Amino acid sequence: MSNLAIGCLAFLFFVLYDINKVTINNRLLRSSFLLGLILLTIATFGLIYNAINGIDKTGESYARTFFFGILALISLVLLIYTLFFAVPFKETYFQSESQLKLCDEGVYALSRHPGVLWFTGFYFFLWLALPNPLLLLGAVLFSLLNYFYVLFQDKWVFMKMFSGYGEYKASTPFLFPTYQSCKRCIKTFPSFQ
Repeated sequence: MSNLAIGCLAFLFFVLYDINKVTINNRLLRSSFLLGLILLTIATFGLIYNAINGIDKTGESYARTFFFGILALISLVLLIYTLFFAVPFKETYFQSESQLKLCDEGVYALSRHPGVLWFTGFYFFLWLALPNPLLLLGAVLFSLLNYFYVLFQDKWVFMKMFSGYGEYKASTPFLFPTYQSCKRCIKTFPSFQ
């Protein structure tokens, strides 16, 4: 199975996880999020491996790879923080929806789905670091799938999962931060308090 197909399959597991979370809440299906993460990680490492094998070995390419590689790493750290540390990990990913509390502070005051920005940044900076047509295709494909995934979450999953999500939608931009949301993010970010 190709790395692109494995990455696409990951998003099916993410959707399955969310559907399960708001419907039957089957204990076994709760692991589908983790399975999706593993598949996406495997696909990404496969794309990176292929891109590294085809990299131009000039001094200019090393500088470009280093610069954009650092930006990709920063985006990845922001993504990991947003998904796993900005919200209570155990409660978010392993408890039933009746126990979930909406997080509207810190990075989640910035936009409702800040992880999309970091996810897309990671893949596009990765492609700029390791220019490869297959990596570009993966960046575009995975970013589009992620966009449709968060759209699904925003329109259906989170409306059922969180009380007060409608008010949160009214006060916080979908993807792109505004001046007001940036101020609210800084004001409510844990390390700035």
